[in-house]
Amino acid sequence: MSLIQHSNANVRYQQQVDNSINYVLPFIDAAMQVTPDLRIMEIGCGEGGVLIPFLEKGCHCVGVDLSDDKIALAHDYLKQYVDAGNLQLINKNIYDVDFLGEFQHSFDLIILKDAIEHIPDQAKIIGYLKNLLTPRGQVYFGFPPWYMPHGGHQQTCESKVLNMMPYIHLLPNPLYRGVLRAFGEPPNIIAELMEIKETGISIERFERIVKEQGYDITKKQFYLINPIYKYKFGLKPRLQWGPVAAIPFVRNFFTTCVYYMIKAK
Repeated sequence: MSLIQHSNANVRYQQQVDNSINYVLPFIDAAMQVTPDLRIMEIGCGEGGVLIPFLEKGCHCVGVDLSDDKIALAHDYLKQYVDAGNLQLINKNIYDVDFLGEFQHSFDLIILKDAIEHIPDQAKIIGYLKNLLTPRGQVYFGFPPWYMPHGGHQQTCESKVLNMMPYIHLLPNPLYRGVLRAFGEPPNIIAELMEIKETGISIERFERIVKEQGYDITKKQFYLINPIYKYKFGLKPRLQWGPVAAIPFVRNFFTTCVYYMIKAK
């Protein structure tokens, strides 16, 4: 069956908090100092755990998610910050005209943690973010490169075989769908995994989009073992070996997570 965090919101939230405190915040802070005057937005905030260390530093935060269920959970987990006026939680599409009208050029930091690989037309959203950034603003991305062992998110499979099997998401679409059906995966999981197959993003494609959309990369970090695997598989996080990180395309197969900070030119 799938991992506990895929069905247990409390576990998922606590893992978000711990991962953000120990890995996300330190990475961002090395690229731009996180101070209480920052205005921060997280796109695809889910239960809101990633925002905790930024809220604890006194930053004003906005969490946005298309799932009303996840926004409702975030309201429960982060009630004290909402009540104090330090946090807004919004169930809305950032492309909506009224969203842009309210938040145009409002954010010093925008966070997309494990989000960009789920979003269609990634060039569109990366370019659009300029409308929401202040002149000093930067964007953080953390995502699994598509070609890495579990880049298809097959760890969400109910089958104990499939959720540990590397690289199966690289099979041709008909064969991949057939394997999922053969192992008894329910239609909703098959649909989700096939959708990710359409939106998964490689290191090279991400960097090309960033350049084409008029950004500079201010900091990046590659992981051989994704920090989140500490919770999923009991593995100790490890940075990618420098020579491997420098080899285009090949690095995608052996890098389980990348962190980036980008800034508009």
